[in-house]
Amino acid sequence: MPSAALERSGTAARLEQVHTLSEQLPRFMRLVHAVKTQMATTDNRDRAALVLLFPLARLGPLRQGALADVVHADPSTVSRHVAVLVEQGLVRRVADEADGRATRLVVTDAGHTALDALRAEREAHLDRVTAGWSADDLATFTALFGRLLDDITATLPGGETAPFDLPRENR
Repeated sequence: MPSAALERSGTAARLEQVHTLSEQLPRFMRLVHAVKTQMATTDNRDRAALVLLFPLARLGPLRQGALADVVHADPSTVSRHVAVLVEQGLVRRVADEADGRATRLVVTDAGHTALDALRAEREAHLDRVTAGWSADDLATFTALFGRLLDDITATLPGGETAPFDLPRENR
């Protein structure tokens, strides 16, 4: 087969794979939502609030607006979630050293405990889901999924420097 024909067939195969991926991603998002709903031990509002503990623990104290930017969420939604976290004693507000009129959000010891429980719950679920996978399959998928997340992140505003992502060495 001439090289131009091989290139066209390779392009067609790539486009078919992109099409399949574009069909799989919405399914993945629906399944993630279903798993979150199934795993909820508190009401969904509280569960959604708890997810904010991850970037706060990873990045340290943040202003509420910066937290909304980091998680790509509406500031009013983040405000409601932060109120829940503060009410439950999982986060506290501290004065911003650079601007005494502003506050930063800090994860409390109780918040770290809740975060550890969430992480353990997530890891246990993924361990069950991938129990039949070989170590090589899991390593390959983990690396490729991380690469996909990096490449999606790069397309977002602030892409290459999106602060919510784990450093590559921690994946």
